[in-house]
Amino acid sequence: MKTDDLRARFLQFFQNKQHSLFPSDSLVPLDPTVLFTSAGMNQFKPYFLGEKKDVLRATSCQKCLRTGDLDEVGKTAFHHTFFEMLGNFSFGDYFKKEAIEFAWEFLIKELNIKEDVLWVSVYQDDDEAYTYWKDKIGIPQQKIVRLGAKHNFWPANAPADGPNGPCGPCSEIFFDKGSHIGCGKSNCSPACDCGRFVEIWNLVFTQFNRVGVNQLDPLGQQNIDTGMGLERMVSVLQRKDSNFDIDILLPAVEFVQKTMSKKKSSDNDPRRLINAIVDHARASVFCIADGVFPSNEERGYIVRKLIRKGLYHGYLMGKKSPFLYRLVPIYAELMRVPYPEIWDKKEDISSVILAEEEKFLKTVETGKSQFQVIIEKAGKEQRTLLKGEEIFKLYDTYGFPLELIKDLAGRTGHSLEETEFYGLLEQQKESSRGRSMFEGTIFAQEDLQFDIKTEFVGYDTESAPVEIVMILEGKNEVSELTTQDGAIVLDKTPFYPESGGQLTDAGLIETSSGKFKVDMVKKFNETIVHFGKVIDGKVIKGSGYARIDTERRRGLMRAHTATHLLQAALRQVLGTHVTQQGSLVDVDRFRFDFTHFKGVTREELKRIEEIVNDYILLNTPVEKKVMSYEDAKQEKALAFFEEKYSNFVRVVTIADYSKELCGGTHLDNTSQIGSLCVCSESSVASGIRRIEALVGKLAYEKFTSYRDLVNELSQELKTGEASLPARITVLQADLKQKSDMIDNLEKESLASNVDEIIRSGLKPAGKSNVVVVNFQDKGANQLLHLSDVIRKKMADVFIFLISSSSQGVAFVAACGDTLEKKGFSCKKFIETYKDTLFLRGGGRPALCQGVVTQMKDRDEFKQKLYGCIKEWFEQCGY
Repeated sequence: MKTDDLRARFLQFFQNKQHSLFPSDSLVPLDPTVLFTSAGMNQFKPYFLGEKKDVLRATSCQKCLRTGDLDEVGKTAFHHTFFEMLGNFSFGDYFKKEAIEFAWEFLIKELNIKEDVLWVSVYQDDDEAYTYWKDKIGIPQQKIVRLGAKHNFWPANAPADGPNGPCGPCSEIFFDKGSHIGCGKSNCSPACDCGRFVEIWNLVFTQFNRVGVNQLDPLGQQNIDTGMGLERMVSVLQRKDSNFDIDILLPAVEFVQKTMSKKKSSDNDPRRLINAIVDHARASVFCIADGVFPSNEERGYIVRKLIRKGLYHGYLMGKKSPFLYRLVPIYAELMRVPYPEIWDKKEDISSVILAEEEKFLKTVETGKSQFQVIIEKAGKEQRTLLKGEEIFKLYDTYGFPLELIKDLAGRTGHSLEETEFYGLLEQQKESSRGRSMFEGTIFAQEDLQFDIKTEFVGYDTESAPVEIVMILEGKNEVSELTTQDGAIVLDKTPFYPESGGQLTDAGLIETSSGKFKVDMVKKFNETIVHFGKVIDGKVIKGSGYARIDTERRRGLMRAHTATHLLQAALRQVLGTHVTQQGSLVDVDRFRFDFTHFKGVTREELKRIEEIVNDYILLNTPVEKKVMSYEDAKQEKALAFFEEKYSNFVRVVTIADYSKELCGGTHLDNTSQIGSLCVCSESSVASGIRRIEALVGKLAYEKFTSYRDLVNELSQELKTGEASLPARITVLQADLKQKSDMIDNLEKESLASNVDEIIRSGLKPAGKSNVVVVNFQDKGANQLLHLSDVIRKKMADVFIFLISSSSQGVAFVAACGDTLEKKGFSCKKFIETYKDTLFLRGGGRPALCQGVVTQMKDRDEFKQKLYGCIKEWFEQCGY
């Protein structure tokens, strides 16, 4: 059975059992406590909590990512970072009986698996599940295994170890590969990890609420959460010993095998590395498709690590150039049916991965230099063991896989202090797990909890009669507010809560007894809460009148509608790979983050601004309508990947050039924006750019300031506006000529006084000499010229020249030919003492230049510099 067939048959089976079909959620979850979607149940959290009740049964095939055991990938037949999880769910509807019956029926009748190759496990105290498997399903007693809370309770060991909250026993279904596999013992069962038994389905019966150590209270709503690993189940159906041999992974494996160098791998098990490459590349493809790009922070850091580990695995097999990006079209074709977006975005995904591969290969060279510094430090301390913190810095800061560090260390006769390294790595993993897995606070509610649904009427009106239904002081409900800060909940409101990048409305809530100034509005589930303070009288529950600040709302709408026009223009000029990555919509100003793999040129930026202003002048109606999410997708409406959408969504359409899912407030036509002025374009992270712009009155003020500046320059330079560029070019040429004349005179002056300069800074150092001189207001070119002059006069010398100016402190370090032949390297000296002396710069062994980032006292710095030079010369024997 093909993977696509199993996926389709599973979902159709449960649809026939009255389960609502949910599409896979994004790998980027709405829940801020986790980095990635790691289980099928993640998107159903509101249903498990009872917050949403419109669906009782659901089924899905969920894209998942887990990186807690990244180093295990490739070593086992079934371990992945990215995988698909088939699942069926019940929210207070059916329970153990039906869950077990459904699972058994699907396996036996739908997939035609023989009963005699299936075993099950149950939680050791779950007599109900045990009895049902034995008496109703008819599984022989010897094929039902009772296991403890570590294996058959969710979360694992929850009764004793926590966390508090909903939990329950599990029942797992195993496929028996046969007694000829594994340990061969007569008593082998799913309790054994020899490899004979493959877990294919986990049924979680969420029936308890943990309130303390081994204190489990019954839950008011019993839920079912099941998970079947798609790849693992397919490997069983296709009779493969490894997931990496199934139809959606084997073509990628074969491609990597053909791509690798024919020379012998430095790893004893090349197939392990190939499997890891295939996994990491696939995970990266799906993350990037969902809008997560390589970076140094959170999700982006994980993607960067996946790409770099995959690339280095190839490096170990002799592949010294980028190749992961070539896997993208293979995955696009293999996953084209369930995930057409991979096919649509394949060129853009390839570009992102290629750029990251090229960046890492450059990083390897930089890291090797840092590794050399570590080796030299170890040599000075007369040790061959590299410290755990040194290894971890290479691993974490420079992205070096441990295998690379071991390889480099082995070549220099060094070993690694791995215990400390793994301790630091585990600390990092624990921190990561808290953000990437459903642990600890999986079902934690917001600090503020409400059971009130506020109707938002702000699309149609700017003011409305309202009913005050709740008043809060801090987190406590009170009967009235006088002069203190507080919060108010209304039955309905025209105030838009902060959402989707758009800042909150502000305004007043008035009652017969007082006025409440609204400064901020937030939404907690279905409740909209107004934060602010009483500015007159007191506020009590009852009737009132809510009125937003209309000027603020207009400014927010101008900016928000302009972001839609900007995205349309960006896609027109730069390409359809452009997608929103974030935004901040303020009054008549906004910033907009988007995917693009290089800087936007001046000409492109000009064209983008021009197109947006053309759109504004067209006076095009801005249409807003509510439709089903599926219909919106059919109409190709753009969606922001960090937003989560319900079954019905609001679509904002502007002619035929902009159609987006958006719940924000918008203008009625484009001309109301006035104009748009792009202020800046910059990089936010790898593959993500940011544009900041002004609209409305602020844009007008900006254009006016430009006009005033041009007028002022025209008067100062005594030329017309049209002639300004030419006039400035002439002045710049004249200035450069004079600057060059001054520079040459300074160089001549320094050269003519070189003997005196040498005498002023000459000191012995080891078996050689050092010249250290501190200048005032000398340029880097002048210092370089002087160092050349000194080197012609002295061959066995280290030169360190410093110059302080209003721009900072520059330095030049150079060595004579004789000292260089002894093995002296200015570059190594700078790298060794850069932290001690606050040096930032680089160059080659004979010459380096840069800046001193901190120098409070020149004489103190000079003494510290002499000390470092003396230490270096003594240690190296120069």
